[in-house]
Amino acid sequence: MRSGFNPNKDQLQQEAVYSHQLLIPVYIPNHEGYFKDSLEILKCCLKSLEKTVHRRTFITVVNNGSSETVRDYLDKQLVDGGIHELIHSTNIGKINAILKGLAGHDFELVTIADADVLFCSGWQEATYEIFRAFPKAGAVAPLSFPTFFKYYTAPVWADHWSSSALKFQEVRDPESLKAFAHSIGNAEFYKPAHLEKQLVLTHNGVAAGVGSGHFVNTYRGSLFDPPVGKHSPYQLGGDSETRFVDQPAMDAGAYRLSTLKGYAFHMGNTLEPWMHEELEGLEKSSLETVDIPWNKLRAKPLRNWWVKLIFKLLTRGPIWNRLLRSKGLSANQLRNY
Repeated sequence: MRSGFNPNKDQLQQEAVYSHQLLIPVYIPNHEGYFKDSLEILKCCLKSLEKTVHRRTFITVVNNGSSETVRDYLDKQLVDGGIHELIHSTNIGKINAILKGLAGHDFELVTIADADVLFCSGWQEATYEIFRAFPKAGAVAPLSFPTFFKYYTAPVWADHWSSSALKFQEVRDPESLKAFAHSIGNAEFYKPAHLEKQLVLTHNGVAAGVGSGHFVNTYRGSLFDPPVGKHSPYQLGGDSETRFVDQPAMDAGAYRLSTLKGYAFHMGNTLEPWMHEELEGLEKSSLETVDIPWNKLRAKPLRNWWVKLIFKLLTRGPIWNRLLRSKGLSANQLRNY
């Protein structure tokens, strides 16, 4: 039987202490072969967060069916305050783990990152600068992705295809691109043209790369509200990321952008000495608030049909080639981009 009255009934939540969620799904089922170094890589990831984020950052980890050793490590991280929320599950797939981590929250910004990201000092400040400069920014990565300038970037092209604010510029941090190529075991991932020029959007003196990848991205939280769906049938890949992450942003008319300087490393699955060297030099963020104009970007596919139409017309063979040349690619770079 129930006795008395629950004092929490009908009470509003207290004012939020946190404004930026950092969400990391973790899948390390064993410690052999491909996963041999994965726990140490995860430790580097969480250590880099501890040393770089501001105090209003809420760190959520979803243990997506990892080993008992990983589970014990994460439990200790929660008790010690290294993370703020820990969700244990069987292996339900990456996107479903992310959806669990999003549930029950309403953060202004949400960073979704793989468990092999090493964050650098100043990554939040650099990300926020882009969100402040571009009210339509919906996804911002802390490093450049030159080859993604066409990937779900229709809103950028629809708004700026004829503007001088959108043009190819010299790559500012080619070393970060080379580091990413090394991390995925493909030194030739970027062609010489990719290391020379990248598409850049400029506004009010702030420049951002056009396009972003998937292994780490900061999103406006409103893009996940209302929920984009409850379940993905894929463990990894398929249409899971496009359906649950990329498409809602484009349907909201949101820009996919990135910082021109690298503020994060992709570590991969092999522990290397440079990772600990990078950790030693990291500095804590002194930010006290996110300080970004609130902009509730939400998916409205019917309202933004014209964005897709304009992009479809712009990307027709001869038109697209002429457009890229007008934006600053040489004939040789165009052939090899």
